[in-house]
Amino acid sequence: MENSMKLVILAGGLGSRLSEETQIKPKPLIEIGGMPIIWHIMKIYSYYGIKNFIICLGYKGYLLKEFFTNYRLYSNDVTVDTAGNLKFHNNSSEDWSVTLVDTGQNTQTGGRLKRVKEFIGKEDFCLTYGDGLGNVDISELINFHNQHKRIATVTATHPSPRYGALSLDGTLVEKFDEKPVSEAGWINGGFFVLRHEVFDYIDGDTTALELEPLQNLASDRELHAFFHNGFWQPMDTLREKNILEELWQSGKAPWKIWD
Repeated sequence: MENSMKLVILAGGLGSRLSEETQIKPKPLIEIGGMPIIWHIMKIYSYYGIKNFIICLGYKGYLLKEFFTNYRLYSNDVTVDTAGNLKFHNNSSEDWSVTLVDTGQNTQTGGRLKRVKEFIGKEDFCLTYGDGLGNVDISELINFHNQHKRIATVTATHPSPRYGALSLDGTLVEKFDEKPVSEAGWINGGFFVLRHEVFDYIDGDTTALELEPLQNLASDRELHAFFHNGFWQPMDTLREKNILEELWQSGKAPWKIWD
């Protein structure tokens, strides 16, 4: 079922902790299973009927423009004649609309969002980061947002500890859990739903969404949390990239909800 909402993806950061790959490409183009992580994010939302995307570009944004401009070419078998004409054979590309906007090299997350305001319109919209995956039920998230009638909804998730957890009896290890999920607290997992009034909380390019805007929305009681207890994994480091790759190669990637 198609959903008319738009998804804004923040895709302009430097990705300095993944410099092994981001020296040559922006972080959203780092591949998991042979496809950029931003493609995986878009496939999640597309499964829930959201097919209109606005991508906030920054660092090496021209490579994202090239990827989506040539997406049909990458996705299909093709015959090329010497005059440069193309004939596509399987035509398996998704029916997406992708707006790519240069939001500046050094612009902060809130500033990037404000720079694409004209492309969003007055309707509620989704927002997420271009480097995190989860099996978030987007339909439930949007319904939750609509029920609470606040300006902003953020998906709250549990962080995954970087190291194995030990359950001890003195010096005896009773249980070793290599990849436990922390129950200690909730963190910002992205996957926002926002009303147009959010722009009133953003000053300009130097405004980080995660600082004054969200803090002030919370103070004004305009920020609700949608609790997600399922899979969620950011890709900030090479180790985390490898975790996602291993899950994909295993055939059990929790975020792969599409056929």
